[in-house]
This record gives sequence, C-alpha cells and structure tokens, in this order.
Amino acid sequence: MQQQLNIVILAAGQGKRMNSALPKVLHPIGTKAMLQHVVETAQSLNPQQLIIVHGHGGEQVQQILNQACPNFNLTWAWQDRQLGTGHALKCALGQLSSTGITLVLYGDVPLISQATLQAMLAKYTGNNLVMLTDNLTNPFGYGRIVRNHAGEIIAIVEEKDATTEQKLIQEINTGFYLLPNIQLASWLHSLSNNNSQGEYYLTDVVALASQQGMAIDYVKAANSYEVLGVNNKVQLEQLERIYQLNQANSLLEAGITLADKQRIEIRGQITAGKDCFIDINCIFKGSVILGDNVTIGAGCILDNVTVADNVTIKPYSILEQATIGELSQVGPYARLRPGTKLLEHTHIGNFVEIKNSTIGNQSKVNHLTYIGDAQIGQKVNIGAGSVTCNYDGKNKFKTIIGDNVFIGSGTMMVAPVVIQQGSLIGAGSVITKNTPANELTISRAKQVTITGWLAKRNTPQGS
Repeated sequence: MQQQLNIVILAAGQGKRMNSALPKVLHPIGTKAMLQHVVETAQSLNPQQLIIVHGHGGEQVQQILNQACPNFNLTWAWQDRQLGTGHALKCALGQLSSTGITLVLYGDVPLISQATLQAMLAKYTGNNLVMLTDNLTNPFGYGRIVRNHAGEIIAIVEEKDATTEQKLIQEINTGFYLLPNIQLASWLHSLSNNNSQGEYYLTDVVALASQQGMAIDYVKAANSYEVLGVNNKVQLEQLERIYQLNQANSLLEAGITLADKQRIEIRGQITAGKDCFIDINCIFKGSVILGDNVTIGAGCILDNVTVADNVTIKPYSILEQATIGELSQVGPYARLRPGTKLLEHTHIGNFVEIKNSTIGNQSKVNHLTYIGDAQIGQKVNIGAGSVTCNYDGKNKFKTIIGDNVFIGSGTMMVAPVVIQQGSLIGAGSVITKNTPANELTISRAKQVTITGWLAKRNTPQGS
C-alpha cells in the first residue's frame, strides 16, 4: 500500500566504547561514514522526508553529512539527552506529519540493504506495524521476539529484562520498524522508562500496538550482517571485512577475476570490461574505470583512474587521478600522480614518477626518472635517471618534448625548455636552452684527468 514515506535515522549516540573523539556514526566503512551508508540506502527509497536525529557531535555530523550528500534534502532533529530509542524517535515527532508511515533506521547499522527495506514496505497494509527480525544461534544481548500461542508477535523483551525462559528465544528484534504515523505520537507519549536501563524503549511500541489489536507483521533479515550494529572498533573492523567481501563478490559476479577475494580493498567504485585480472593486495579508491583485458599486478593502488583496453599495470605501482591509454604498460614500482595522461602504447617503467604530464603514443620512460609538468610527443625515449627540472623554488615551469626525440640517460631538462622533434640529447647533459630539431645536442663539462694528483694525496707528509 502506497503512503507518504518518512524515514527517521537515529544517530545521536556518543559511542563511548569507540574510544574516539569522532562521533560514532562518522566512523568509516569503506571510507564512507556509517551514517552516509544508511542515508544513501534510505534515499534510494525516495522518501517524502528523511530525518536524522543527532546529538553527540551534532554540528560535526551535520556538516560532514551535508557535504557528503549535498543533493539530499536532509532534515535534522536534535536529541539533547540520550534517554533511549523511544525518546530519540520522539525528538523527530515535530517534523513528522500525522499521516503516512515512518521507517526507523540506525546510523550505526550501515549494511542494511535497499532490498530488505523494500520487503518491509511491501508488507505494510495500511493498518499494521511491520518489524524486521532475525534468528541467531547465540542471541545474547538482543531483545527477544515474544509470540503468543497463535504465533503472533505480541511484545519484545530486552536481554536485561528477560526471564530465563525468554532468553532461550533465538528470534531477535533488530530495531527496524515501519510504523503508522496516525498512532505514532500516542504510542511514544505512552512509553515508560520503568526498566533496568531507565530508558524509553522504542521496542515497547510493539506491545502497545498488540494491546490495541493492531496486526504486527514482520520480515526476516535476508542476511544477518545487514542488522549488525557497531559499538566498538572490533565490530567496526568486522563490518569492514563483510563490506569488502560483498564488494569483491560483486566484482566476481560482474566477470572480473580476482586472485584472492579476501585480499582486495575497495574504497570507492570499480567498473570494468571483460577479462580483467586483479592480483592480491590491491587498493581501489574513488572512481576506477577499467577497460577490457586489463591486468593489475599485486600491491597496486589506483585512486580515481581510468584505464583503457589491454593495459598491464605491474606490481606495486601507485596511480592517482591518471588516465592510461590502450596497450600501455606501467611499472613495476611506478608512480603516476594527478594530471598524468598516457596515450596509446606507452611504457612507464620501474621507479618512474610522472606528474601533470602527457606522454604521447609509443613513448617510453622506463627507468628511474622524474617527469613533471611536461608535454611529450610520440615515439619519444627518455633514458634512465633523467629529470624535468620544473620547479625553481617558487614557480612551476613546463618542458615540451617533440616527436621522435631520444633523451640520453642522466639528462637534466631545466624548464621552461623546448626540445624540438627529432632531437638527440647526449647522456649526462644539462639542457637549459631550446634545442634545434633533428640535431644532436650535448651539454657536458670537459672531462679532465689530473695526472699524479691521487699519488700526491696519498703520500705521507714529511716523507
């Protein structure tokens, strides 16, 4: 049944057991704050209103979420004291209409899926309460689902308030509810804190609904990890591993071959063509786009990189904000910094660093070289140990190298400088002036041998 959907995310907790100054809901899973994961999932349901109840570190929480989700129309509700989940939802009452339905989510339960929430929405009939449950072999610490002899849900009892018999129940409350707004205010105002914690439990709403004869329906979580919350760094790391494994499985399902799905870190989004291979211990950040037949060696880091077809990135290379053309090779141990653009058939070798430069078709920079702020043409070969000297201590300058240029090993190119097409630069040169096209240019100090100097130095004084 379609009704106006409100979503309230409870995110006011301090998280003392995190032992951190950072508000709990801002701790990351896959580089996104836990709360951001929940907000993005909630937004995918197209709610009429999305309300976040914040408290501890509220200003910081607002600032970071508004920056991370600038296109979402977030509404904020303040919880001045943390008096339980029922009190938290009550803080959002002023933002809610008297009609429609409210879905309750949690800022520290980041892996809840859109599919599970849609299943809850599908169960709503217009005159019922829908809750999300799960079955655990070891339910210790969770509220238990209490049913009558007919199998109907009649209440939820918290662990600390449960009897010995109730503690044997394995069906647990996850805290996710779909509630009709028309009864919500009266339910929340009727809550009592007469329990071991002295808090206003949102779980008590279920008993109130049952007492009023309202049908209580449920959806069982498709995956137990979807309803796992985070209270400490151990649990945060556990959810990070689950998140990473889910990401890796998605890549495998999309046709990417992984050497070991347990040893890959995805801190952004990867899209790839056919027949790509990723070796162990690679890290992907931001948006990474791979073409067909891309091979990425062990230990590579790719951060906001676009890689064309038939590219090989050899082990332990770091690529950041770079574009790699077809049939190119990079590494091993290469570093491509922001602004690097490799055209087709380029070779970038070991211990080469390139920054803010374009390398033309079929050009090679294979060994121990730094290229910064340069425009390099096609079929250029740059020898080992060469450097574009682009910085004078205050300003950056550009080096331009034409097509078919050969740069000998150990050449220093002091920018701004232009090396015309077809130039051959002798090894060990320091190039400070533009060179003519199709000529050999050498800049070296004259080699001198001082006969007898070494013998004189080694002769003891006074002998």
